[in-house]
Amino acid sequence: MIQFLAGIFIKDHNNTNDANVRRQYGILCGAFGVVLNIILVIIKMTAAFMSGSVSILADAANNMSDAETSVVTIIGFKLASQKPDKKHPFGHGRIEYVAGLIVAFFIFGMAVELLRTSVKKIMHPEQTGFNLVIAGILIVAIFIKLYMFLYNMDLGKKLSSAVLVNNAKDSISDVVSTSVVLISSFISYKTGIILDGYAGTLVAIFIFYQAYEATRDTISPLLGEAPSDEMIGAIEKDVLTFDQILGVHDIIVHNYGPNKTMMSLHVEIDSDESLLEAHDLVDEIEQLLNEKYSCSSVIHVDPVNLHDEEVMMIKDRMKERIRQLGDDIKFHDFRIIHHKNEKIIAFDIVVPFDYKSSDDEVIKFAKDACKEMFPDYETEVTVDKAEIVR
Repeated sequence: MIQFLAGIFIKDHNNTNDANVRRQYGILCGAFGVVLNIILVIIKMTAAFMSGSVSILADAANNMSDAETSVVTIIGFKLASQKPDKKHPFGHGRIEYVAGLIVAFFIFGMAVELLRTSVKKIMHPEQTGFNLVIAGILIVAIFIKLYMFLYNMDLGKKLSSAVLVNNAKDSISDVVSTSVVLISSFISYKTGIILDGYAGTLVAIFIFYQAYEATRDTISPLLGEAPSDEMIGAIEKDVLTFDQILGVHDIIVHNYGPNKTMMSLHVEIDSDESLLEAHDLVDEIEQLLNEKYSCSSVIHVDPVNLHDEEVMMIKDRMKERIRQLGDDIKFHDFRIIHHKNEKIIAFDIVVPFDYKSSDDEVIKFAKDACKEMFPDYETEVTVDKAEIVR
């Protein structure tokens, strides 16, 4: 159904990388969610009045809350699609993450309310009515919510949308909640054993966990998370397809919302290449990256002296010594700087955040090693973090 509506209302609906298409999908999903949740409120209220079940009534109230989260989805996509301005030159894409966080808080609220209702039912149990009409209404509600879970999760992954993924988690929580209400009502009807409150408590715990996951997964991109190893590997592979590139490092990727990425990296080029040749090469690589990853990229050039035997000898010996720090330690951007009457060996060492030694200890180790092997040289060492620059 959602794809059918997308074909009618969204031009070029298969191009999900387009910002306008993303926005329209978000608004469509939100509007469709409002309609379906209002339908659920009506049919569950009917079932609640027929059965006298407080659990079903609470379930209906939860669906009204879900309709509100669908409105949040619409507002979130609309605000996130605003054009960049002077105060926000990288756009407003992260508003979508904020909307996802609001949805996560709604899920928390649902869990709290369900737990409160369930505890009351345990303390004051009461028999409720049950018949085939009530069962049919609840089964229909379960299938509607299951469908909402499927389309929200599918589009959430396709669009890399935290708010739609959180809507999906909210929907699957409702599926579990309504299923438990249905099963416990049926058991109570058949056996006289009232399980409503106990079952509701278990569901509340499940929904708390869903809310925790939704909050965690939404806060992470808001704080700024590292790119995946797969993405870094793909970038390196693309850059190294250019024959003049000897190496690539210090890859940094900033995310300012879905489809809004800034990327910077260093490439190593033979120092004999002219400045003009290096500039043209870097322009070509930037264009490739911008098109493939829908980003704005900036590349810094590190010239590498391949023809000075002394430089190569010093580099190889320092590289061998740095390996003593561990297999997960990287070494790059090596150069020898001639400044006035000084000769300076400069390089970067990349260590993970959880490395056993401090940055100062790593720098001291490198400087001591350099002084021992090459006493006529000064040393400049920069420590980078592997999870920030790759």
